[in-house]
Amino acid sequence: MRYICILCALLAFFSTNSIATKAQNMIYEQEHPLREVRAVWLTTLMGLDWPRTMAKNQASTERQKEELCRLLDKYKKANINTVIFQTRVRGSVVYPSKIEPWYEGLTGQAGKNPGYDPLAFCIEECHKRGMELHAWVVAFPLGKNQKAYGAASITKKHPELCRTAGGETFMIMGKPATAEYIADICKEIVVNYDVDGISFDYIRYPESLYKYSDDDCYPKGCGLSKADWRRENITRVVKRVHDTVKPIKPWVKLSSSPIGKYRDLARYSAKGWNCFDAVYQDPQMWLKENLQDLLFPMMYFKGDHFYPFMFNWRENSYGHPVVPGLGIYFLDPSEGNWVLNDVRAEMHTIRNSNIGGIAFYRGDFLTRNCKGIYDVTCNEFFPYPALTTRMTWMGDTVAPSAPKSISYDNGKIMWPAVVSNKQVLYNIYGSNVYPVDASKAENLLAVNVRDNSYELHGRSLKCRYLAVTSIDRFGNESAATQEVKVAVELPKEINVSRLINPDLKGSKKTSSSSGKSKKSSKKKKK
Repeated sequence: MRYICILCALLAFFSTNSIATKAQNMIYEQEHPLREVRAVWLTTLMGLDWPRTMAKNQASTERQKEELCRLLDKYKKANINTVIFQTRVRGSVVYPSKIEPWYEGLTGQAGKNPGYDPLAFCIEECHKRGMELHAWVVAFPLGKNQKAYGAASITKKHPELCRTAGGETFMIMGKPATAEYIADICKEIVVNYDVDGISFDYIRYPESLYKYSDDDCYPKGCGLSKADWRRENITRVVKRVHDTVKPIKPWVKLSSSPIGKYRDLARYSAKGWNCFDAVYQDPQMWLKENLQDLLFPMMYFKGDHFYPFMFNWRENSYGHPVVPGLGIYFLDPSEGNWVLNDVRAEMHTIRNSNIGGIAFYRGDFLTRNCKGIYDVTCNEFFPYPALTTRMTWMGDTVAPSAPKSISYDNGKIMWPAVVSNKQVLYNIYGSNVYPVDASKAENLLAVNVRDNSYELHGRSLKCRYLAVTSIDRFGNESAATQEVKVAVELPKEINVSRLINPDLKGSKKTSSSSGKSKKSSKKKKK
């Protein structure tokens, strides 16, 4: 509780007056971690984040793809390393599936093929930028529009697994076949796509307002209370997916977005809205049993509804990263009345607690820079890239060999591929101090490079020394191979003298050319 008392004192001190603002700016001057999950939810439901353009023909399909690339570029600039991409929406998907129909939000028509594979495209574009893609799978809700999908709808193909409550359709959690069905969807994704994770949303019972009932499924005399039986139903799905996915690709990270408060705490009530009692989730047990690799709890709260519950997650993480999801949508005046410092204080506390990372709900509010959140993210919190958490709980802790050497050619560094029985990616580090310290975040230039080369640009051009490490999909990283040259070779096209001193005159030809430019400029001004 000592942390909470200190926190309350800090929050009381942080106000809008200038003294408090200066104090807050001072406290945010901190060391940046080398490993930290930095996630954003990219929502495809109703095009909330993407797509805004419907794929109706070749031209509009290209615009839809370009729209996605622009978003990913903004995430990359903010050094986001994990994109949670909504893949199964409401009984429909954004890839060619043998199980469920195409999501209508891609083309404006339920079940219509958009002419390309959005999941494959998003994975490729994320990986180009060194970002992980976690396929966001909405577990139980099927929405209100299943009729539009006709015979392809799950309500037609498997009516025995569906139930309507409160005007919406849900899969029946109490039926074991539901777990098999969801596991089959996850298997289809993992087998056919190079995803980095599967992330569940709504892996829980509906909230009480829906008046959802599965009393007819409850086996009397089973030895469990109805609440415990319901928790078993949810855990059965989590376990079935784990047992299906991990033997295929053990490095694929399994996660979920539970309610932001696990249970009532001794001194702080969840006010009736928590994982364990309200919607029958037990995510802390899922971490303890290694059924899930990490969590993204939906902590869309402030003050006493955020800080005590965040520390509860940290204290019960069992060696796994817990990445609080922040409700940055409340920064939009149409959604709430949060100020930027509400989010900054939460980000600062998360960072200092070493809980695992930061996630934003949702992408549009970040990239629109609501009340300056994008600027703060880029400049204050994530000015350098970061590696994601090492999956030590998986038992594979052996790093691949380091690259044998580094060579240079016309602005590129290159190295021989590392031979391994696991997929190997590469991280690039740079510094003006030799040897390059690969433990410092400020020296990290690029992560998860999939080629055997890296084109020098941006910060890397300013670094006198470079180093390369190899890293596997579990996050095990090799020692750094240091460059042996005294200085980095710059591209042949670059005028080195002018790069060092822009005011330095070049050859007579360059000087003459420059003079003509000045005369031309004077004529225009006259």
